[in-house]
Amino acid sequence: MAYALTDHWRATMLLRMNVELIRRRLSGGFKPFALVTSSGDKFVVPHPEFIILHPRTVVVMDKGGYAAVLDPLHIVGMQDCPAAENGRPNPRPR
Repeated sequence: MAYALTDHWRATMLLRMNVELIRRRLSGGFKPFALVTSSGDKFVVPHPEFIILHPRTVVVMDKGGYAAVLDPLHIVGMQDCPAAENGRPNPRPR
């Protein structure tokens, strides 16, 4: 029985570590980033309002309002994303 308890403890600690690393990334001068999952999928977080953190679940919303519900155990990394530009990409000729 002690073995099962130890495995549960390890899984709980991994969940907390992943969520805490994301929480740290969101604090103090936000820069857009993407969460990378074990399947290789990337979920872009362009603004702190696009992510919800819970100890056992991470929810990332896209600009269309769709949600991706992620298990923190499957989040294997974070990547920087370029900041979005305001306005038109090319100014109009005058």
